[in-house]
Amino acid sequence: MKKRMEEKLEASIEDFRLPRYDEIPNVGLYLEQTTKYIGEYLEPLQDISITSSMISNYVKKKLISNPIKKQYYREQIAYLIFIAIAKTVLSLEHIGLLLEKQKATYESKVAYNYFCSEFESIIQQIFGFKAAEDNKELKDSEEKILLRNIIITIAHKIHLDNYFNNLIIDRDQ
Repeated sequence: MKKRMEEKLEASIEDFRLPRYDEIPNVGLYLEQTTKYIGEYLEPLQDISITSSMISNYVKKKLISNPIKKQYYREQIAYLIFIAIAKTVLSLEHIGLLLEKQKATYESKVAYNYFCSEFESIIQQIFGFKAAEDNKELKDSEEKILLRNIIITIAHKIHLDNYFNNLIIDRDQ
C-alpha cells in the first residue's frame, strides 16, 4: 500500500506543471469555476488547496482585485495560484507585502511565469527527480532570491507533509 502511494505521489510530482500565464483562461470564470480550475492544478501537491471562501477572503484583504461581474480573469487566477501555494509557509500579510514588491518591479506575466518555472524546478530537485542546479554565479535580483527561498521552503514543506502522511497511513494499517 505504502509503495503504491509513493509511486502515485512520485508520478504526480514528476509530471507536475503549473499553467503558464498565457495558458490561464482570460474569458472570465465564476467563483466555483475558478476554484475548480485552480484545484485541478494543485491536486498533485496533495495538502495545498483553495476554496471559494478563501478566494473571497483574498479579495476582501485586497490580495487580488475584485471580480468583474462576478468573474475572475487571467491575472487574478495567476495571483490565486501563487497565493494558494505561498500561504503554506507565509502569512497573508507577508504575501501582501510580497505582491506589492512584485507589482513594483515586474509585470504580472513575467513574475508568474518565473514563479512557475522556479517552483517546478525546485520541487523536482527536492523530490529527487532532477539534480540541484548550481546558482552561485547567478547575479539575481533581491526579489528573485527572495522568491527562490520561499519556493525552496514550500517544496520542503510539501515533501515533509507527504512523508508524514505516508507515516500516518503506515501506522493506521
